[in-house]
Amino acid sequence: MAGESMNCRKAAELMSQALERPLRQDEQKALSHHLSLCIDCRNFKAQLSLLRRAARVFGKSTPEK
Repeated sequence: MAGESMNCRKAAELMSQALERPLRQDEQKALSHHLSLCIDCRNFKAQLSLLRRAARVFGKSTPEK
């Protein structure tokens, strides 16, 4: 992603990837900059966080078989 301009699609990809792996410094910087400018992507990030927390709570409340 280095050298590429960030758009919402790339930002969403990075936010999703960040759930699975640590982002490189250049990815973090580009995403952070984009998020500072884009309310839609900030909202998407908040939604991802909410879904992740809900999944953790649901996983803990589900009885093991």
